[in-house]
Amino acid sequence: MTELLRAIGLMSGTSLDGVDVALLATDGQASVTRGPSMAFPYDKAMREALKQGLADAKAIEKRHERPGGLAALERAQTLFHAAAVAAFLKETGILPQDVHVIGFHGQTVLHRPHKALTVQIGDGPLLARETGIDVVYDMRANDMMHGGQGAPLVPVYHAALAEWLGRDAFPVCFVNIGGISNLTAIDRRGEIAAYDSGPGNALIDQWVEAHTGEAFDAGGGIAARGAVREALVARYLGHPFFTANQRLSLDRNDFSPPAKGEASLEDGARSLAHVTAAAIFASARHLPERPRSYVVCGGGRHNRVIMADMAGLAAKDGATVVNADNLGLNGDSMEAEAWAYLAVRSLKGLPLTFPGTTGVMKPISGGVMAKAK
Repeated sequence: MTELLRAIGLMSGTSLDGVDVALLATDGQASVTRGPSMAFPYDKAMREALKQGLADAKAIEKRHERPGGLAALERAQTLFHAAAVAAFLKETGILPQDVHVIGFHGQTVLHRPHKALTVQIGDGPLLARETGIDVVYDMRANDMMHGGQGAPLVPVYHAALAEWLGRDAFPVCFVNIGGISNLTAIDRRGEIAAYDSGPGNALIDQWVEAHTGEAFDAGGGIAARGAVREALVARYLGHPFFTANQRLSLDRNDFSPPAKGEASLEDGARSLAHVTAAAIFASARHLPERPRSYVVCGGGRHNRVIMADMAGLAAKDGATVVNADNLGLNGDSMEAEAWAYLAVRSLKGLPLTFPGTTGVMKPISGGVMAKAK
């Protein structure tokens, strides 16, 4: 019998909303037993520090550089993750010695695939010392060294979940709506195609925060009171990203929110929600096989306007849209679960990325190990 390892996954995504923690028992292949998960939101001060970190990171030319306040932010971020792990273990009653490894994503502050440059701040050795658990971190870099774009990395976990759903669901497309949205399509043969699909929650979050001071449009309540500005939507969907022959990995800053005054708060939120949904289907046109269903995870699935727009667009193709939660999955913790799964694959030398996911030359493993002792 293949050995199952218990792994904790940590994810802090482009939405800058907090750290998700999830536990898996897995062999890094088909066997996946999902355990508890928890979310640890950032306070306003941490979100502001992260935004400043994104600005400081624009000066980076080499991966090890930490201009401005990035070095201090990296330490603070790592300690926040360590505290999240400690709180998770205390709440669940799990002992550190019963966890084989932590999969640590860190925080992406710069992603320039055209320059083979991606930077996730996060001190793996410090996290290992603080938690007493071995840590696998920096899982994107090796992909880029072998010709990949360093993203997305979650698709191999989506493929394992698709097998759990059963082949009757194929072809199926997992849609993760975070700050940036991405797709993972699994065709009838079980082959994976995956890539970023366009702006997700980031534009809406930035628009709403600029106008109200709130971090996001809870449930899509603001968008529900607005109207779609067609010219605004057309401007975003006319971006070359959607028509390029090569699927590209996105940075949070590749799309910017509208300028103040271009729309009311409500119309802006409504239009950007439609952009999020329409971008998914504009990008899905590049898939080799039309999905029968779209399984939606990530924070964006809580926005009822995005979900309604997606359902309407999918129906035109004879497809359905399903909230991951309704299939017995956890749409909030799926990326954290994926990082746990990837850490186990890294320990076993199994591929994390594939030509059909990141454009890497061949299936390749990755990650750096930091031992607790």
